[in-house]
Amino acid sequence: MTDKQKKRLVYIGIAAALALAAIAAIALALGAGGRSGDRERANMLGLAGEYIERGDFDRALDILDRLIIKDSADADARALQDEALARKAAAKAAAEAAAKAGTGDAGALAQSLGELGKSLERTASTVAQSATRQPAPPASGAASSSDDSAAAQAAARKAEEDALAKAQAEAEAARRKAAEEELARKGAELRAKMEAINALVKEGRQSISAGDYASARSSFDEAVSSLPSGEAKFSAQTFAEIAEGYYDGYRRDPTGAEGLESVKQAQRVAQEAIRSDPTDAKPHYTLSKIYNDFAKPDLAQGELEQAVKLDPNNYLYAYELGKAYYRVRKFPEAQRAFESITTKLNPKYEPAFFNLGMTYRAMRNDQAALAAFSGAIRLKPDYVRAHVESAAILAARGDAAGAVKSYQAALSFEPDNVAALRGLGVVYSSAGKGAEAEKVFARAVELAPDAVTYYNLAKVKYDLGKAAEALPLARKAVELGPSVALYQYQLGLTAEKAGDVDAALAAYAKAAELDKKGVDARVNLGRLYLESGFVDKALAMLDEAYRIDPKSLEANNNLANAYGTKGLFDKSVFHYEAALALSPRDATIRLNLARAYVQSGALPKARDAYIELLKLAPSTWEAMYDLGKVYLSLGDQASAKKTLSELLAKKPDFRARVEVETILAGL
Repeated sequence: MTDKQKKRLVYIGIAAALALAAIAAIALALGAGGRSGDRERANMLGLAGEYIERGDFDRALDILDRLIIKDSADADARALQDEALARKAAAKAAAEAAAKAGTGDAGALAQSLGELGKSLERTASTVAQSATRQPAPPASGAASSSDDSAAAQAAARKAEEDALAKAQAEAEAARRKAAEEELARKGAELRAKMEAINALVKEGRQSISAGDYASARSSFDEAVSSLPSGEAKFSAQTFAEIAEGYYDGYRRDPTGAEGLESVKQAQRVAQEAIRSDPTDAKPHYTLSKIYNDFAKPDLAQGELEQAVKLDPNNYLYAYELGKAYYRVRKFPEAQRAFESITTKLNPKYEPAFFNLGMTYRAMRNDQAALAAFSGAIRLKPDYVRAHVESAAILAARGDAAGAVKSYQAALSFEPDNVAALRGLGVVYSSAGKGAEAEKVFARAVELAPDAVTYYNLAKVKYDLGKAAEALPLARKAVELGPSVALYQYQLGLTAEKAGDVDAALAAYAKAAELDKKGVDARVNLGRLYLESGFVDKALAMLDEAYRIDPKSLEANNNLANAYGTKGLFDKSVFHYEAALALSPRDATIRLNLARAYVQSGALPKARDAYIELLKLAPSTWEAMYDLGKVYLSLGDQASAKKTLSELLAKKPDFRARVEVETILAGL
């Protein structure tokens, strides 16, 4: 993968999240030519579409969840969500079909994971030949913020891995204590034999940790061959320990021949443990980890459900089950699993609070999500992701002060957290604090020079009137994200403002090509064609915009101008009337409508339009001048004289004073 490709995979989420998001996430909440909310939504939809095209379906779904949380009736977001889910399922099916079609052991391994009890014996050399086709294990978190940078994601994964390691250590200590108590009840000879077996298992796990797989297998095999008869529970515990040891070997070398052989042995021995003692939860947990690593979420969920059923007081099992439910979008079930930890099993386990918050967000219950994130922060004040997610919710609810406070809290612990920087920039931009947003986005682009961050910085500089500085940034956003219509549109705006009309025309045309329902790009393209004298091209493009959205003020107004230029005054009047209905207090549109009435010969309508305009904007001197001439054309000399005399009295330096005086002299 090239450096450029790596950069293109780093994302903020508008705020992403974005949202976002999300998140979840999170692009700049301001776009030109419309309300800030509409622009944020367009940014998030565009980014989600880009992720879908890349095959990064989970990030896309995270962004779309955030949009649907805001507006459950958002048809565009739901349509994209359906597409992402369908394409994700299709990609998974294709991968599985390809694996089954392979001749190597890796394909057989993927198939065997769904068939408990089947033989898993294969030669290590065959496994090594097919190792590169193994699926990569999924991320450990229940959900990741779509706007995290690679560094932030790594830090978040490390934090959760540390928490999991601590939990696993606690569980292991409890298990060993139970085993010791069991041994204490046995006779001396049997106890000595069991202790020797335990020592062999321990040696095997130490050998695995050292990468000595041959010695580990030897120790494990000797332990199994020494198992005493009639001790099913002890045998099951031994098999469970060995299965975990083999699984550790796989995690140590997940693509190598030894690692892949180890995971097969881990599954086989875990199943043996279950056969020896169906009441032991641990082997089910081991199997769930294997199935997760090989993208078998349904099987993983089933094993975790068994583990929780057999050991309902183990908060680690409940936590992993909650994550499994979340991955397959069973959010109510995930909520119950996480709440069983936060309210009973381990109320001091902060990852459960965080993932409960993410689950509530997916369920569109932001109030409960905030409470859950607060719980995580109470237990772990430096829980940066909880601060960032809280800030995203507060920003979406319009609580700019609260969002800024939460983002700044995140940055106080991780000054270079890109997600927090981007989110803070979005909030500053929405609040009209362009200078602050510019500084924040400038820092973010240094840390994560991806398309969305370049776009955000370009947009802020454009809004601050720094088109020359914004132009290279807008070009960079397009270079890194050429298929995103929003980036092309911003490039068009910036190039036009900087005086590069040809570049603006090209960018608007590309934006229109990429976004089949995009109105703004078509309107601006049509307007530039009209200003450049290409009236027919202008009409064609503006008519497209009008067909997409007949209630677009800009489309109607510019169509009216174009039809007027062509001398098609009836059509010009039609669109000016439509534009005026959309913006009744717009003096310029009313003036243009009045003039179109004159050109079409509808003088009484022109008179009435001028009168209404002067009530709205009494100092519109051109309208007063035009009204005087309309009165003359209608034969109302008295009204013409009164209107033109009033014009000269109120505006002695009127540009056409000589003409007005000439008219008055003839009355």
